[in-house]
Amino acid sequence: MQQLPNDFWSKHGKGLESWQERHNNIKHTFYSVTGPYVPTMLINQFVFIEPNNGEQAFSAKVKKINGKTAVLQTICDFKQSKNNVFSVNARNNEQNFALNLLMDPECDFVTLLGPAGTGKTLLALASALQQVLEKKIYSEVIITRATVPVGEDIGFLPGTEEEKMGPWFGAFDDNLEVLTKNQGEAGDWGRAATQELIKSKIKIKSMSFMRGRSFVNKFLIIDEAQNLTAKQMKTLITRAGSGTKIVCLGNIAQIDTPYLTEGSSGLTYVVDNFKNWAHGGHITLKKGERSRLADYANEVL
Repeated sequence: MQQLPNDFWSKHGKGLESWQERHNNIKHTFYSVTGPYVPTMLINQFVFIEPNNGEQAFSAKVKKINGKTAVLQTICDFKQSKNNVFSVNARNNEQNFALNLLMDPECDFVTLLGPAGTGKTLLALASALQQVLEKKIYSEVIITRATVPVGEDIGFLPGTEEEKMGPWFGAFDDNLEVLTKNQGEAGDWGRAATQELIKSKIKIKSMSFMRGRSFVNKFLIIDEAQNLTAKQMKTLITRAGSGTKIVCLGNIAQIDTPYLTEGSSGLTYVVDNFKNWAHGGHITLKKGERSRLADYANEVL
């Protein structure tokens, strides 16, 4: 994402064209702009102008670039309660941009980076459930992650593949609790039924058995992606069959895999290599929304 200078329209307004089109039942306005700032833009980059001196705020996504001409598309405002995603609304610009990528069926590959508490898991899970249960774009949600312990390894875990993976997915259980609580009108019975329905649509898979698999029409979330090597990332992303969307979540500052650095992490590798692809997008979330304690800890520790 990129904040545009306040004089953007005065320098790029000459020969400005605008038109409207409908995409996924939402009316979008498109602007064709030409000027010196365009070569610095990237495809699927979000550009915005903060409200200043009575001017209106402006947010858009770069749709096409041709030399010094770019086509900008206005985005959906997920900060408004009417545009909630599985009862979740964006709390800041970054989250709004992230939801625009997550809810766009044209965007097959999304990477979300950010420190703890910025909402990566909640946004990914809410948009996955909205598109699986309500919009029925994907058939189910698949979640996987690198099983690298933070401290001492507690040894082998008993049970089936899903039971072994259970302890590694506490973050998703916490977020599921928040999402089902938000479905408040149905009462306790309704909430329990919703919870069962949600759990039937979510599959937890181990990365150890991914080689050779093919996922068709799935919403695949790769959590803690900063702990994966470039080779592991390639193995996972090439599992995508037709109609599958892959979302990678991670925090480059929290790498637990030995010998892996911020520069050699698979997450850094894919963000860099998918830059400027028309069906991929990346957002770095910076503003913490978990609690004042978590925000302060991120700052001072």
